[in-house]
Amino acid sequence: QVQLVESGGGLVQAGGSLRLSCAGAGRTFEPYIIGWFRQAPGKEREFVAAVRWDENMTWYADSVKGRFTIPRDNAKSTMYLQMNSLKPEDTAVYYCAAGLRDLVVPINAATYDYWGQGTQVTVSS
Repeated sequence: QVQLVESGGGLVQAGGSLRLSCAGAGRTFEPYIIGWFRQAPGKEREFVAAVRWDENMTWYADSVKGRFTIPRDNAKSTMYLQMNSLKPEDTAVYYCAAGLRDLVVPINAATYDYWGQGTQVTVSS
């Protein structure tokens, strides 16, 4: 029902910016929550940010609050992760995920039904 494709990852220096895309995030007739998660080598997958697609309601991890935002382009059914003031500890594979609004706990990866394949973000010193 929902297919998500991440793009926009790459190599950036600390303090720089990068924008990731999650195509297909808004291509549904049902209300969804779309989330961003990341997983660094040797670490568990962790929550980054999420948005309730049909409302302007967002959630952010404390580690990224004030640096990352999740703008949307409804016409393109795409959600973005705008990452500013990047730090080396932001290095990870970043995933977007989707789930029905009423079934998702935004910070809990296990409650999402659909996942993209991920895109690598590497932040150098």
